[in-house]
Amino acid sequence: MSERPEEPSQASDAESLLPIDEHVEEGHDAEGRKVRHRGIYLLPNLFTTANLFAGFYSIINSMSAQSALAAGDAASASKYFGFAAIAIFVAMVLDGLDGRVARMTNTQSAFGAEYDSLSDMVAFGVAPALLAFAWALGDMGKVGWMVAFIYVAGAALRLARFNTQVGTADKRYFIGLASPAAAGVVAGIVWAFSDYGIQGSKMSFLVALMVAAAGMLMVSNIKYNSFKELDLKGRVPFVAILAVVLVFAVVFSDPPRILLLAFLVYAASGPVQYLLHLRRDKTLS
Repeated sequence: MSERPEEPSQASDAESLLPIDEHVEEGHDAEGRKVRHRGIYLLPNLFTTANLFAGFYSIINSMSAQSALAAGDAASASKYFGFAAIAIFVAMVLDGLDGRVARMTNTQSAFGAEYDSLSDMVAFGVAPALLAFAWALGDMGKVGWMVAFIYVAGAALRLARFNTQVGTADKRYFIGLASPAAAGVVAGIVWAFSDYGIQGSKMSFLVALMVAAAGMLMVSNIKYNSFKELDLKGRVPFVAILAVVLVFAVVFSDPPRILLLAFLVYAASGPVQYLLHLRRDKTLS
């Protein structure tokens, strides 16, 4: 296999105005020859950066909510908790867009894949754990931060395993609960109950169980439907767009509770299907 030299750049390293090394990535052209590309694709990485910012914004609001609680301002704390949860849901939308944009524009890269995983770790690993800790788990002392760490470790292991299985795993299924779905469960609980003014300290034990369960499901071998087989480019019956409108109307009628219910159903679907599969196998044996 032949190899082409690195693509020429418009300016040499000596002429660079910034003391930052240029990113160089190896790939293959249409004829299978190895090539080296300089720089990164801007468009998909913009969405990934926005995803990272949403996670960071959630963390900042969780810290602000904790400060408001310490000052005895429950109303402001509830507002900040809501902002933190909403930011995680916004990160989910952005996370779904960056990959689709990269595939649609043929701008996939190893850099983009690694950057996406690191952003997901912040938005769907650290941010939800800190949100749950600030809202409810902090009142449990060491048990609370241990539960939060179980979730963070589960998200990290889930993302690492996903990266090593790219190209070999069945695209129709996720092995283990996807980190955005786990984050949706945690953020949905905080948003749904804090929106009613309920303090997390009154349901710390339940929140601890849910957060720990989400962390364990991420590293489990339970299969979840990925919905990647859905054809979003092909033609669909006219009634399909009416169904989409109905879904949006239902979600926006009560976003905190509807989103929480949706992610709880999805999180429970994996174990339920697993148990049904075991029961079927015992019946046939």
